[in-house]
This record gives sequence, C-alpha cells and structure tokens, in this order.
Amino acid sequence: MTKKPEAPLPPYFNLDPARAAAKLGQPIDTARFAKAAAFCGRGREDLAKRGYSPDGQKRLRKFSTWEICRYLIPVNAAHLRRVLKNHPDLPQGTGDGGSKWFTLQEVMALRDHFAEEGAATKEYKPYRPEGAPAKVVAVANFKGGVGKTSTAAHLAMSAALDGYRVLVIDLDSQGSMTSIMGGTVPDEWHTVFPLLAKDFATHVIAENKVRAARDEAPLPLDETLTEALGIAAKDVIQKTHWPNIDLIGAQLNLYWAEFQVPVWRMQARSWPLWDALTGFLENEGVLDQYDIIMLDTPPALGYLTINALAAADILLVPLGASFLEFDSTGRFFDMLYSTFASIEEGENSGRRMAGLPEMKFEWDVVRALITRFDANQQTDLANVIQAYLGDFMNAYRQDFTALVGQAGEQVNGIYEADYRDFNRETYVRGRETFDRTYAEFKEILIGAWWRDQQMPNKEAK
Repeated sequence: MTKKPEAPLPPYFNLDPARAAAKLGQPIDTARFAKAAAFCGRGREDLAKRGYSPDGQKRLRKFSTWEICRYLIPVNAAHLRRVLKNHPDLPQGTGDGGSKWFTLQEVMALRDHFAEEGAATKEYKPYRPEGAPAKVVAVANFKGGVGKTSTAAHLAMSAALDGYRVLVIDLDSQGSMTSIMGGTVPDEWHTVFPLLAKDFATHVIAENKVRAARDEAPLPLDETLTEALGIAAKDVIQKTHWPNIDLIGAQLNLYWAEFQVPVWRMQARSWPLWDALTGFLENEGVLDQYDIIMLDTPPALGYLTINALAAADILLVPLGASFLEFDSTGRFFDMLYSTFASIEEGENSGRRMAGLPEMKFEWDVVRALITRFDANQQTDLANVIQAYLGDFMNAYRQDFTALVGQAGEQVNGIYEADYRDFNRETYVRGRETFDRTYAEFKEILIGAWWRDQQMPNKEAK
C-alpha cells in the first residue's frame, strides 16, 4: 500500500531566527520616516495625475446625447435633436452624426432651457425651496475604510449632475477628498483652519469688550488670530473641474487644528468650540450660495468632526456589512451621545442659572448606509444590522461593482469615468448602484426642505 505523502507544515513552523534577523536590515530612526514620506508623496502625485489632463489640470469629461437623455434631462434623443436644430443659440455639442458630446456647463444651459420651455409635467431641475438655506450634510464614522470619502464624493457628484450647487469641505488632513476634486492646498491657511481661528478671534474681541467694562485684563490676540480676522470664506473656497462643485480643501497641517482648538477653549471657556464651523457658514453667507454643503470628516471623533456634526442637518454614517464595522458604528453612536449630551448639559446648567432658554442639538435625519456590499456573502449579516439599527438604516445597500474598482484606479469618481472605457452593461450596473444611493439621499434632502417649509404654517395655526 502506497503511503500518502505528508501535508507540508504551515509556513510559520521551522523558521530560522538567524535568517529572520538577516532580513531585518538596520534599525529604523525617525529620519527614515521622512524618506518614506517623500517617496510616498512622489508616488501619490504620480498616481493622482492618472486622472488629470496632459497639462496637469483635472478636467471633467463631456457627456454624450445618450447619457444626457438617459441620466440628466428627461427628454428623448430625437426631441433633443429637434430642439437643438430649432434653437441654434443653445449649445450644439461636438462630434459627428447623431451622437453629440456636451460639457456639464452646456448640459446645465440645456436644462435651463427645458425648465422654461419644456413640458410642465417633467422635472428638469431638482426641488429646492426658494430662499431656504443650504442643507449641511456630514459623512462620518470613526472607523476608517468604511467608504466615507467615496460616499461623500459620489453624492456631491450625483447632486451636481442633478443640478444642485455643491460646496465640499474636506476636514480630513489626509486630503483624499481634495485629491478626488483636484484641489491644490499649499498650507493650512487654505483649509478651514483660518475660519475656525477667525471664529475664536471674533469671540475674543467680544469677550474683551466685556472684560474692559469690568476693568479686567484682555485676552491676548496672537499673530495667528490677528491674521485669521482678515480671511473670509471666499479666500479658501476654490473652484474644481466640476462647474457646480466648489471645494475647501485639506492637507496634513490641518491636523494641528485638533491641538489648537482645545488650547483656544482653555483661554476662553465661554467659546462654543463646536459652533466654529457653523459660525462661518452662517455669518459669511455660505449657506445662501449653495444648495448642499458636503462635509467629509476624519476617521475620529475629534474637534473637527464635532464641528462637522454640530453644523450638519443630515448625518450619513457609512459602514460595511461586517461584525467589526457594525461594532465600531455602535460605539460611534454611543460616543456621539456621550459627547453631545455632555455639551448640552454643560451649557444648559449655566443657561438655567441665567434664566436663558436651553440649547439642544438636533438633526433633520440620521442614516447609516451599507457600502461595498456583496449580496452573495453578506446578506445575512446585513439583515441583522438592518434589524438592530431599524429606522436609522438606509433601505438600499450599495453594491461593490467592477466599475467602482476600475474608476478608483484612475483616481476618478464613477461619474467622471467615460462609459466607453467599459462594457456598456458594466457601466450601467455600476452607475445604478450609486444612482440608487443618491435617490435615497435626495428623498431625505427634499423631505427635510419640504418639512422646513411647513413649519411656519404649523406654528401659525
């Protein structure tokens, strides 16, 4: 009888310590980190340029007649061609034959025309109450890798294609959202940092007036705070390659805000540090210039994230359908409760003593949404997560498709990807997964706006 060969041992047996030590190289000092960072920086720039034009500028591709009629404007291709023929003043696109290609700016002009001249029964422009402020949307979870930046970027792009004006604010010092949007941020003075500093400096000036009346020494205004007083939101908002998406970018030095904000708070305990972001959005008219403010947060519940959550009307919490991400998200909600309940209690104890009305944090909507979903392997766990989170959960689970992976390799969002680079079915299926996510988000958005419009009517009764 032939003896069966023994199965090889697992690779972690019989390792030689001397050979293992020889592979280690010399001990690493701190200077080696700088070298690694420099190499990564060069590689990052090289990879990022894959999504750029040859001249180093990121540009949004053009959209075909097929895309416009299927995804952007509810008209059929034959009718669109007739309208273009009868209105030579409208953008005519480029290309030969029946397939024309249009910039998004030209698509917006066509949309304006149909909104004025088209059928009254069709929605050519998205719902937006006249005079209502922008809705602020924070995408947050303190576990990394759950799809925060991807979700925020694709929702911003979806909304822009739908006709909304969007401001994206990158609060993560890693700057991934800034890279996707093609932003250039030389230092922290081109991030939200000076706007947070300005909010504190303005508070110090007001506080010093009170202290002067009491014959008390003023709080100091250092060089940073003095310089921040001269910076406005428009100074840090930059245009992107999307005609209706603007950006406040981020870079590594933004992380210093996490250390500076508590220092400012110690200098002036009356400063509401959680309201600094809300302050500049309201005081500088930013809410009136856009329809949606999209906040991409760092993977931590630090001071920047707290500001984002305090400013938000809508909170979206992405997570994968795994135990670890579900567990982390539950702890995230627990931390939110502890943090904001503590702020409320601390503020309201003083307000009660002064006879002032109490403060209360409120959000229009909070939704957790499952990202990178694989129905073949994750349905059971996703159902469990859905059962426990209940009405906090989005109904739709965002699939991971080939289109998502391929677009990511080119440092693009899927809406920036040219469908001619894919199998048509792959493109349609990949786009559908984000379109359905946007549809649920848009329903939340317009519902919140509509409810706001009804509030004065209810109060009047």
